[in-house]
Amino acid sequence: MRSSMEYAPGPARPAQVEKGPEKWTLILTRELHHPPEMVWEALTDPAQLREWAPFEADANLGAAGTKARLTWVSTARTSETMVTRADPPRALEYSDMRWELEPLAGGTRLTLWHSIDRRYVSWGAAGWHISFDVLERLLAGEPMGRMAGADAAKFAGRQRLVAEYAEQFGS
Repeated sequence: MRSSMEYAPGPARPAQVEKGPEKWTLILTRELHHPPEMVWEALTDPAQLREWAPFEADANLGAAGTKARLTWVSTARTSETMVTRADPPRALEYSDMRWELEPLAGGTRLTLWHSIDRRYVSWGAAGWHISFDVLERLLAGEPMGRMAGADAAKFAGRQRLVAEYAEQFGS
């Protein structure tokens, strides 16, 4: 396992928001150098989610109708959810998140739509940026351990990312 202390996030990547009155939908895309089936497993398997995602799931999220409890890292916030769409390895929806996986030559384009309180959308974008970096390393066989919540806030680069995303979103 690589040390997370060696990690420094790169600059903010292009992202979008769809603005609603209270919640904004954050749209992030990342191109991964791994096949959709491998990315799908990382999105649905509770053991893999514990390695990179900002939440834990108490059930596999890979089948429509599955009920699961999501527990967000560094908080006591737990929510019950149900997988409303599972089309392996192309699309997954539950809670306030929608994931799409598009095959690319040599990899996958992963897109996340996440509905977030507009006051925290830049923080959310920075957090997902870091989580996607951790996911990329996990898929490459170089796990560095999850960095979410208070752990992610320790990196000086996190504040920079928040500011860069805030500038992109005009928030």
